[in-house]
Amino acid sequence: MTVAYIFPGQGSQYPGMGKSLADEFSAAREVFEEADKALGFSIAKLCYEGPGEELQLTENTQPAILAVSIAALRSLQSAGIKNPAFVAGHSLGEYSANVAAGSIAFADASKVVKQRGRYMQEAVPVGTGAMAAVIGADLIEIERICREASRDEVCAPANINAPNQVVIAGNSTAVDRAAEMLQGIARKVVKLNVSAPFHCQLMMPAQARLAQDLDRVGFRDLQFPVITNVDAAPVRSGDQTRAALIRQVSSPVRWLESMQVLLQQGVDVFVEIGPGKVLSGLMRQISRTVKCLNVEDAESLARTRAELERL
Repeated sequence: MTVAYIFPGQGSQYPGMGKSLADEFSAAREVFEEADKALGFSIAKLCYEGPGEELQLTENTQPAILAVSIAALRSLQSAGIKNPAFVAGHSLGEYSANVAAGSIAFADASKVVKQRGRYMQEAVPVGTGAMAAVIGADLIEIERICREASRDEVCAPANINAPNQVVIAGNSTAVDRAAEMLQGIARKVVKLNVSAPFHCQLMMPAQARLAQDLDRVGFRDLQFPVITNVDAAPVRSGDQTRAALIRQVSSPVRWLESMQVLLQQGVDVFVEIGPGKVLSGLMRQISRTVKCLNVEDAESLARTRAELERL
């Protein structure tokens, strides 16, 4: 058995997340206390109670998901489960993956992702950027249509999630043109309710600001490899990790390729750690032969611990 931990990104948040872990595990409570101290406000209260509108704000969502993910991880570790062979995280989740691998301290990551959320929100005026999920179309065809739809604006794949799921991002008008051109080619195109067009060239102002913050953070070499979004390749050095996190802001999330790399490395058990089961759903589209487990609350942790011990 070869295990990889995978960590979710923005969109998996919900009020109440993390509470049962904190109720059950002192390790989880300590994570939330550390996050509250690093951020200067109670991210724990926001996770446990909401309100949902405040939790949806990008600069709150990102440290909230990070905190729940690391609380789930520390709870799993306190239950005696050994480290995985690899880790990966979807967009924001790559910070959780790096905390897990010992590359960046949790308190530092908490501060950075709050700023990351703010920078990404401020990079593009509200309403001028958009994202859309394209279901059931070939990536090469999507790339071609995005180029045609751009017309001196930005429109490009932003999340390559699964064989039949690609998210595009860019200027609203260009994304709308691409969505129209994809009618009859894709099975479905769904405009996403997001606050900014993440992981495209419009995020370059955010990337420049984040780079300054990340340059001030200490990165250590990793205890086990992280598969990076930007290159879909394993890294083990702190310098490589920092560079990948900087480039990630304006580059597509190559999730499908990242998971294929893990499959090639012999990973046969994927444990999604953090709120929701979005990544487990994507993995079922990528491979039906592997086992998917998850840890987001005390109940799912007990099930996953039992299954890992059985295996």
